[in-house]
Amino acid sequence: MNSTPHIPAPQVSDGAEATPAVAPPGAYGRQDSSVSAHQVAIAELRRLLALWLAHEPAARLGDDPEELHQLRVTARRIDATLGLFKRQLPAALVRARKATKVVLRTLGAARDLDVQLSELARYCAQLADKERPAAEPLRARLEAERSRARARMLRGLDSEPTRRWLETLAAAGAEPTDSAAADSAAMVLAERVRRRFRKLRKSIERLRPRSSMDDYHQVRRRAKQLRYAIECGRVMLGKPADDMLKVLRRLQDKLGAHQDAYMAQQRLATLAAEPAGALPPATLFFMGRLAGHHAAVTAQARGTLTRSWRKVRGKRWRTLRARLGQLRAGAAALSAALADVPPAAVPAEIAAGRPAETEPRTLKH
Repeated sequence: MNSTPHIPAPQVSDGAEATPAVAPPGAYGRQDSSVSAHQVAIAELRRLLALWLAHEPAARLGDDPEELHQLRVTARRIDATLGLFKRQLPAALVRARKATKVVLRTLGAARDLDVQLSELARYCAQLADKERPAAEPLRARLEAERSRARARMLRGLDSEPTRRWLETLAAAGAEPTDSAAADSAAMVLAERVRRRFRKLRKSIERLRPRSSMDDYHQVRRRAKQLRYAIECGRVMLGKPADDMLKVLRRLQDKLGAHQDAYMAQQRLATLAAEPAGALPPATLFFMGRLAGHHAAVTAQARGTLTRSWRKVRGKRWRTLRARLGQLRAGAAALSAALADVPPAAVPAEIAAGRPAETEPRTLKH
């Protein structure tokens, strides 16, 4: 039985993704530049915790592989948010990032096998009926591995460290904060997005025709980090963020297909190296053909990476960079203006990076 303790969190319905809890432009009394990075980070963590609680029950059941995928994506976004705002968050939340990475590893093995079984089914659907029986021993072996991986996953989700991790996330915002919590979200996001773009660009520039899978995995990781940073500031950044996210997703899709095909090849090689008789000769021959298919997918993904990157670093990045500059300038102007105002004249909410109270509005019927 699931021993998950009661954890208060924002409500979501029917498992749908919750609306981002970051307030829309103008909702903070003065301008977007008055919103603190701490405030944005806490809102994002609360939203992600709601998504985790929405997807975890179905991911445990295992009837729909997409639920486990969404649970893993949510954990990745939590990790990215904790890393993005590590200087503006309390120490307890920063320490929770280590537990987040453990959770990601717990979910990863089961998810990888879901992907490989799905790819196997897709490949077999294109075969003649007489060729499909050779795939059955391989499918049975992968399903057995997935069952073991899911058992380990459930033990991990039920473990005390994971429960404490969720409780720490649920308490986000209740901890005392230091002066860094008042850092402007606009200033922090502008600096972090630019830095992550530079890291992505450098990792891509280092790629060569014979680059290792680790090199490509680094590019994929950098692309995710940039994407998650932009998503955290999506409300403030507007359409330039939306346009950039579209091309970043395409880049990630290429890199994801590349990674999945490589992982499938590695697993096939491991199974083929088992003692003679572990798998029938017909299945081993089939696995050789399947490995060739995955190799072709890998080559194709590498061949289209340059085109995908060109779209990321082109006019969409220039437009987003200009918007980041506007936000940064606005935040600097507000900071300078507040510095010239006597402390008693500055609302406490603005000084602390919290939204100022607004006049109540008459409800329209």
